[in-house]
Amino acid sequence: MDIKEKIGEIAAKITGDEAMKDKFGKDPLGTVKELAGNIPPEQMQAIVEGVKTKISLDKLGGIGNIGGLFGK
Repeated sequence: MDIKEKIGEIAAKITGDEAMKDKFGKDPLGTVKELAGNIPPEQMQAIVEGVKTKISLDKLGGIGNIGGLFGK
């Protein structure tokens, strides 16, 4: 199993559905368990953290060209 691929897949499912976004905000671990399928328990927390990071980075990318603010 490719963890990066799984994180991207789960993040896409969450960001594409308002109900999932709300559910993830309230219960990240439960939401990831629901969406991930058969993930070993020892990898679950790492995937939750990866999904949080991916969603945060995607939000930053959607803000626009932040580099322009710093003269780049």
